[in-house]
Amino acid sequence: MTRSTVGKTPVTLLGLGTMGTALARAWLAADHPLTVWNRTPARAEALAAEGAEAAGSAAGAVTASPLVLVCLLDDASVGAALDGVDLAGKDLVNLTTTTPAEARSRAAWAEERGARYLDGGIMAVPPMIGVSGAGGYVFYSGSRELFERHRDTLAVPAGTTYVGEDPGFAALHDVALLSAMYGMFAGAAHAFALIRREDVDPVAFAPLLRDWITAMAGPSVEQTARQLASGDYTDGVVSRLAMQVAGTPTFLRTADQQGVSPELLTPYFTLMRRRLDLGGGKEDLTGVIDLLAREG
Repeated sequence: MTRSTVGKTPVTLLGLGTMGTALARAWLAADHPLTVWNRTPARAEALAAEGAEAAGSAAGAVTASPLVLVCLLDDASVGAALDGVDLAGKDLVNLTTTTPAEARSRAAWAEERGARYLDGGIMAVPPMIGVSGAGGYVFYSGSRELFERHRDTLAVPAGTTYVGEDPGFAALHDVALLSAMYGMFAGAAHAFALIRREDVDPVAFAPLLRDWITAMAGPSVEQTARQLASGDYTDGVVSRLAMQVAGTPTFLRTADQQGVSPELLTPYFTLMRRRLDLGGGKEDLTGVIDLLAREG
């Protein structure tokens, strides 16, 4: 052990895709003793050349360190990689993108095998990992004691945000934010499609779109949260649902005239109309959320 690694928590990382490799390099750069394993050995060998220990099996990698992190394709991959592996006494942190229910089930599965469990949801792309000020972070949920014990080590690749003892909360926050992101991307895609065949420079249009989304999103998200918390969907309304629904035909006619499919807009417009028909004309758009939240 070199002087620089003294006092640094040894880390085992299972999974060396693009994200896993970025995580591995961040811990190596911070001088953490690192053991890696990947189903495709070549990826582990490449990191071995940079100072990691490449294990020949997942079981061997788990044995090497008290802190074991998993970054694989999906929950099924986690189960397959750790099938039959002795996890007793290990601190297992799962950074694999899963559903909240899968995270809760995996936490119970780990605890049955004698491991302490923490779930994580990575809010970053690989180029942001290990880069100070890049804005990337990871949601963590599960054992607070386990999170606090390894907070400094977990903070090496990206910032950390603990969201609760429920092991499913990291995945829930992760997918909720990503779902909002894709909704934003859908709106931006429709906007670019509208100008696509016109003499409008998309590069010049982009900052207008960016600034408009930014100006609308922040206040809207905060007001929606306040209305959900209070139960009063008419509080602070600037543009009533009835007025917004009345304007939707213009968007659909514009799409038709521009030769653009309205398929990204119509599902939301349909929900707006349903809420209006239920008597929500004086509300904000918040009531749409109640239509999405199914019973049971």
